[in-house]
Amino acid sequence: MTTLNRRITRRDFLIRTAVFAAGACAGTGFLLKPFARALDAEAAVTPAPRIAFILDDVGFNVERVKPFLELGARLTYAILPQMMFSRSLAEKIHSLGHEIMLHQPMEPLNSSLNPGPGALYLSQGKQEMERILLQNLENFPHAAGFNNHMGSRFTESRPKMKEVLAFFLEREFYFVDSCTSERSVGFATARDMNMMAAHSYEFIDNIRTASAAYAQFVKLKALALKHGCSVGIGHPWPETALGLGQFLRELKGSPFKMVYASQITCA
Repeated sequence: MTTLNRRITRRDFLIRTAVFAAGACAGTGFLLKPFARALDAEAAVTPAPRIAFILDDVGFNVERVKPFLELGARLTYAILPQMMFSRSLAEKIHSLGHEIMLHQPMEPLNSSLNPGPGALYLSQGKQEMERILLQNLENFPHAAGFNNHMGSRFTESRPKMKEVLAFFLEREFYFVDSCTSERSVGFATARDMNMMAAHSYEFIDNIRTASAAYAQFVKLKALALKHGCSVGIGHPWPETALGLGQFLRELKGSPFKMVYASQITCA
C-alpha cells in the first residue's frame, strides 16, 4: 500500500491515521485530550515512540530547504502554492521519498497582511474557491494533506471551512488546523465531518535560535514517550535546521523513530 510510493494509501490513511501537530495557539490544550487518549492506546502496542516534524512555508526559497533535505531524516514538507519554487521543490522532495502537504493560504484577521498567491477569502463563493484550490494542487500531485497558512479570519467561519474541508475530504486528504486564531473552528468542523484532522499546539521555532529549537524538539520527545507519538511544526530557518540536526544526532541509537505525519496511526 502506498501514499507516496512506500506508504499507506489515502483511503487506508483516512481509516487508520490520527494526526496531531504542533504550532502556536494559546488556550487549545483541551483539544489535545481526545488525541492523547488515542495515542496512549497506540503506545500500549507500539514499542518505539514516534516523532513527526512538519516544515511549513516551503516553496519560496530553495537554499533554505536544502539543510533539512541534507539531514536525510523523515520530514513532512508543507509547501506554499504558486510560489517560484513550489512545483520544483514538491517534485524534488517527493523524488527523495518524503511526504508533502499543501500549505494553503487563507484570509487573516489583519487585512494589511498578505497571505500570498492562491489564498482563500470569505468573500469568495464555493466555485471560485474550488477553482483556486484545483489550481493550487496542480503543483502537488503527491500531496497527502493540507494545513492553513495564516487564515485567522477564514478559519473562524464554519460554513467556509466546511466547504473547503469537503473539497479535501473528497480527495482523501487530512487536515492540520494551524490555530492562528483561538476561535478557529477548523479542527472541530473537520472532526464533525469524520475527517482525519489535527490542531496545532506550539511551534518549534517561535524563538529563532538553535538552542530554543532544540529545546522544543526535546519537548516533542517527551510527548512521544508519554503518548507513543508526537508532531511538531517549524519553518525553514537555519536555526531550526541546526536545532533539528543536534536533536537527530542525539536520537541515534535511541528507541525513538522519526516518521512522516501520515505514519502516526492510532487504534
